[in-house]
Amino acid sequence: MKNTIKSAALMLTLTALSGIDANAQEKSSAAKSKTEIQATHFNTIKVDGLNIFYREAGPKDAPVVLLLHGYPTSSHMYRNLIPILSKKYHVIAPDLPGFGFSDAPDHTQFDYTFDNLAKTMQGFIDQLGLKRFAIYVFDYGAPTGFRLALANPEKITGIISQNGNAYEEGLSSEWNPIQKYWKEPTQANRDALNIFVSKEVTQFQYFHGVADKSLIAPETYTLDQHFLDRPGNVEIQLDLVKDYRTNVALYPKFQEYFRTKKPMILAVWGDKDPYFLPAGAKAYKKDSPNAEVKFYDTGHFALETHVNEIGNDILKFLAKLPK
Repeated sequence: MKNTIKSAALMLTLTALSGIDANAQEKSSAAKSKTEIQATHFNTIKVDGLNIFYREAGPKDAPVVLLLHGYPTSSHMYRNLIPILSKKYHVIAPDLPGFGFSDAPDHTQFDYTFDNLAKTMQGFIDQLGLKRFAIYVFDYGAPTGFRLALANPEKITGIISQNGNAYEEGLSSEWNPIQKYWKEPTQANRDALNIFVSKEVTQFQYFHGVADKSLIAPETYTLDQHFLDRPGNVEIQLDLVKDYRTNVALYPKFQEYFRTKKPMILAVWGDKDPYFLPAGAKAYKKDSPNAEVKFYDTGHFALETHVNEIGNDILKFLAKLPK
């Protein structure tokens, strides 16, 4: 009888230990899986002879979100957003030619226009085999991404515009010197815009409209300025500034796309942006009445101060999109 009781007790103990071990393994596996989902990979592929750097995270079989950065930054601006989105989505954030860690050939060797940036990004999505994706556009990423949308309407599941303009009412008076250059593309007017790539203007873009400036990480504007200060980069940026007029000319086509293709749109906007006014966010509703428009008490680089709020709003939006 005693042996039977001892055997039963031993069996119960082994079963309990086995359960604990199984639970521990399950928790360890879940933790490992979560870590893998959040890990960001740093890759480079060749597109039309250019090395294009990109950040990638999240499950490969999850819906894709393509993040397109603006001026004067790179995919580095998404470093805090990527872990938020990559828990459920396959996130890809490239550096445009002339920016970040992608190649920046001399402006005499590469045509720095938004048509050409979009052409390179078309090659990028083709090489990665992206069939369907939501697109997040910011600043220069907007005219680049909207060109991709015009060319690939069947691929776009939804649009997130963070201070990415598509309406003339969104342009502030800060564009006046640039518009003067568009109308009179003289060397004198071009030279007057050299300040556009200065350290002071780069920091102005990060700090203007930000209530708590201690939230702005110094590596942001420092890294951006490092790339801006590369030999020949001033000419690259002034070429793009000059070509920005083609984006304004395309606004009616972008707006027609919103009306006819009816993509779901979320506009998340720093309402103290010195370049792109809140009116530009509200204007999306003219052509897309169901567009969601959300404002945050911050400036141009809204992710630097409000990444958690914006990230949560994006997750809610993405959950509504068609697969």
